[in-house]
Amino acid sequence: MMNTRFTNAKILCTNSDQSFDIIKGELWVENDRIAYIGDGTDAPQKEGMNWDRTIDVNGDLLMPGFKNAHAHTYMTFLRSYADDLPLQEWLYNLCFPMEDKLDTENIRPFEVLGIMEYLTSGITTSFDMCYFPPVYAQVATECGFRAVQVSGVNSFGGLASVVEENYHKVNETSDLTSFMIGFHAEYTTKPELMKEIADLAHKYKTPLYMHNSETRREVDECLERYGKTPTQLTDELDMYAYGGGGYHCIWFDERDFEIFAKRDLTAVTCPASNLKLASGIAPLKEFTDRGINVAIGTDGAASNNALDMFREMYLAATLAKVREEDAACIPAEKILYMATAGGAKAMALPDCDRLAVGKKADLIRIDLTQPNMQPENNLVTNLVYAGGKQNVVMTMVDGKILYENGKFSIGMEPEDVYRDVNAIIRSMKD
Repeated sequence: MMNTRFTNAKILCTNSDQSFDIIKGELWVENDRIAYIGDGTDAPQKEGMNWDRTIDVNGDLLMPGFKNAHAHTYMTFLRSYADDLPLQEWLYNLCFPMEDKLDTENIRPFEVLGIMEYLTSGITTSFDMCYFPPVYAQVATECGFRAVQVSGVNSFGGLASVVEENYHKVNETSDLTSFMIGFHAEYTTKPELMKEIADLAHKYKTPLYMHNSETRREVDECLERYGKTPTQLTDELDMYAYGGGGYHCIWFDERDFEIFAKRDLTAVTCPASNLKLASGIAPLKEFTDRGINVAIGTDGAASNNALDMFREMYLAATLAKVREEDAACIPAEKILYMATAGGAKAMALPDCDRLAVGKKADLIRIDLTQPNMQPENNLVTNLVYAGGKQNVVMTMVDGKILYENGKFSIGMEPEDVYRDVNAIIRSMKD
């Protein structure tokens, strides 16, 4: 573990009312946690304090890392492979057949590739629905990346017993990895399996997540089958006794909103993926007006195709304005909160939600000297409306710098990863 001192910094501090303050001064990291934030005049005098590294950030911004609240990291293998198709055709005709070719070895380089892209975008945690969850837990641990996972089981051969096995394996892998109970979606999962998954959530007192109301067709067909929406069906199965939420959450009715508010659930919006698959625009203003937690995710590279939280923030903010025909419906501060603390709440990571003494040292450095971040009229709105991946010059996870000035410190070289992923893709297509 390392002790790192950041000096001459602007530091983005998150308030309980979802607003932000910026202070000037220092931030200290001891091992994996933040030990001090302030102007330096009240810094504790610690006997024998040895800094492994002191970094003068030269007036740049230190802020909480982004939390990618819905991801399929392994899906980098399908980037630009199945584009310009509606969701059902995209998923069943192209994605699922290729996913059948994945195994516990050939999936690894694609997961590393995804983690690399996350780091360049300032993402310090992903909330994944993965194939072979124990493998991704191992890969993330080896890279030093924080990864929360949820089961993506469905009725195409999936078993609740395997979900339970993965729950234990992932949660025991390292402090960087955790696992929640869940399933892929109502339209891929039979009632008997959904009931077994609900029982597991009760047994282990875990939040539960699934793809929920992503398309109008999904909701209409669920209503035909059960006379209920996916939210109402899963609530009646008592899946949310310990919280959770849903991914996408576009086609909600009044009762769905009421359930999410009553159960304190999280709606995870994935605007780029939803646009590309023509799924719709999530009702973010309705969620926020009702006090429902909202987080932001990229979804997978097969449906996005980038893993870029700056683009997601911009789209989340601007699409909400178009949907409501109201340019003031959601301020930039709320969007930035969704991308940081909102995601941490979704993933049950209270120690990773903000920069504060005692919190985990999951933080990023934003280069403010580039043209798109000037002038500094409002740094928060700059981040949401003008910021980009080019502004991320450092990403720290758990007190370790994994990405800095274009260089990765994850235990492997980029050229090796690129060589491996292209070789595997060629073999899959043969």
